[in-house]
Amino acid sequence: MKTCLSSFLLFCLFWVSSNAQGRDETKPLFFVRAKAVNSQERTQIANAGIAIDGVLSDAVTFFSTEKELKKLTSIGVSFEATPFNERSWGFPGSDEAFHDYQETSDALKEIAAKYPSIAQTFSIGKSVEGRELYGVRLSSARMQDSLPTMVLMGCHHAREHLSVEIPLLMAQHLSRHYGTDPKITKLLDTIEVWIVPMINPDGAEHDIHRGVYKMWRKNRRDNGDGTMGVDLNRNYGTGWGGPGSSSDTDSDIYRGPHAFSEPETLAVKEFLKDRKKTTTLISFHTFSELVLWPFGHTNDEVPNAADLAVFETIGKKMAKGNRYTPMKSSGLYLASGDTADWAYDELGIFAFTFELSPSSLFQGGFYPGAQAIEPTFKANLQPILDLMEVTDNPYRSVIRDDSDPLNMLH
Repeated sequence: MKTCLSSFLLFCLFWVSSNAQGRDETKPLFFVRAKAVNSQERTQIANAGIAIDGVLSDAVTFFSTEKELKKLTSIGVSFEATPFNERSWGFPGSDEAFHDYQETSDALKEIAAKYPSIAQTFSIGKSVEGRELYGVRLSSARMQDSLPTMVLMGCHHAREHLSVEIPLLMAQHLSRHYGTDPKITKLLDTIEVWIVPMINPDGAEHDIHRGVYKMWRKNRRDNGDGTMGVDLNRNYGTGWGGPGSSSDTDSDIYRGPHAFSEPETLAVKEFLKDRKKTTTLISFHTFSELVLWPFGHTNDEVPNAADLAVFETIGKKMAKGNRYTPMKSSGLYLASGDTADWAYDELGIFAFTFELSPSSLFQGGFYPGAQAIEPTFKANLQPILDLMEVTDNPYRSVIRDDSDPLNMLH
């Protein structure tokens, strides 16, 4: 994953001139390659309030303001910074295949209208700006929360639009093939699948406002000091306020004033607490082509040996299917307050994070183009089905036991 500096800078200049705009029009934005050869050095950078986007063998890459560059200098990190020019590029337009908030909501309602025997729409709550957080439930069981449950979520981070498409396409695929595909029919007869493709609709809409990508990550909370936004994936309870998050409201990884301070994360919390038979979960993000499992806020392993074996066994199987790299989240760098850590630590859910394609900025980063949607979905279809197949009893992946140790079927 190494690249020579000259090639790196030439790529950045090309990418900037043809594609990108800064997240905040009032502040100059830089693309940064900072030296970091291990998880400790990567964590040091994250602790400076940096949202790391890409991990190379000897460096990390990310987008940064001048303020953040000064922080890097103060802690002695070696880096190269390339200024971003501001330029519009299309969404919609060349990227019109991606779904904005209204299109996502309409697509979910269309599924329920076409397949009423297995699909129902719902809302888990509202965003900061009052948008409904819509989802769709898929199962032949008429009584909700009566069967073992899988949850799929996308778009905690606004600029990660591909993370909306994969759970949405999965909802369409499952509903379309129920009754014709024996495997999918059996799965939806024996489990429930709850899908919420867009956890951060306000940020997602802001990122594409007026057809201009803004590199926006957070939600749209007015912090009251001239800054906007909280990083929703640093706002969950487990490890909140720890390493890899920031108390600086201007930081891309600002954690919020307290755990679950945001209506979006609070809605997820209440939604998952109400789904008492949830055993598996995937939170989709971009980019890097990784399958991650807890913990991310500490270097400690999951303390329960059986649970750790389940995470590693299922994680590696899914990664074999999509050809991503499987690993514990903190193997990259420490990051506190994320969805998967909380879902497992608080609710015992086998929660995974998928960092979808592409593998790096050099293949398109957060904005890989509409041509990335179909192959990314195809690559992840079987891994998602693999997790669905053990949702009734995740321990079966390790102990090969068809019993019901979680008492999910009663």
